[in-house]
Amino acid sequence: MSEIQYMFADTFVIAKRNIIKIKRVPDVLVFVLLSPIMFVLLFGYVFGNSVDVPGDNYRSFLMAGIFAQTVLFGATFTGAGIAEDMQKGIIDRFRALPMSRSAVLTGRTLSDVVYNTLSILIMAITGLIVGWRIEGSILEALAAVLLLLVFAYAFSWVMAYLALLVPSPEVINNASFMVIFPLTFIANTFVPAESLPEPLKTFAEWNPVSTVTQATRELFGNIPPGAPEPDAWSLQNPVLYTMFWVVATVAVFAPLAIGRYTRFNRR
Repeated sequence: MSEIQYMFADTFVIAKRNIIKIKRVPDVLVFVLLSPIMFVLLFGYVFGNSVDVPGDNYRSFLMAGIFAQTVLFGATFTGAGIAEDMQKGIIDRFRALPMSRSAVLTGRTLSDVVYNTLSILIMAITGLIVGWRIEGSILEALAAVLLLLVFAYAFSWVMAYLALLVPSPEVINNASFMVIFPLTFIANTFVPAESLPEPLKTFAEWNPVSTVTQATRELFGNIPPGAPEPDAWSLQNPVLYTMFWVVATVAVFAPLAIGRYTRFNRR
């Protein structure tokens, strides 16, 4: 086998190991399945009658934001998982094996795509129960899901790099919440960006969480008739702008994370 074939084989083994952990650690499965349901019900019923949105259908407006927020939180599994493995000495065992140095990180990030896929499925079912509907085509809906997954995958590399810098699950969890909460709330996830005061409105318009949310709404067909056209170029071209962030994030943080892990191996 070539070196590339070994890398893919090792990546598959690591990803399989992390996926098997879902059924062996019930609390992880509970978080993956129950957290999306909680977000949909909480925002849909508690805030649904108090937020004014175009078309007067807050649950249809809400779902794209819940999707974006949940997959972003799901990406933190990468950082927490790597930090936990380092704390328990599992990473040291991997370093002693004749395996690809990048497989531990690529396998970890790929396995977390499964977590996010489960979350999206559960959220979609819950949303359909509370009245949300997909108004676009099947292909557009699949494109929306794919966009959410690649967006979360890119953010997983950020979390992987942070986990190698600060290999503590507690610190990673606290740091990720400090980053994710401003990104998801200073955005068009739960309220229209137009309703935010300046300069928060400008930040929200160029926030990649806003653009992935806007793209998801458009692909699901949840933009209500008569909704105002966004002013910012980013929201007028949300798929293109989101993919720019995906490519840029992976291009920057994947080499940084793999390089950091390789330097650990040389100690």
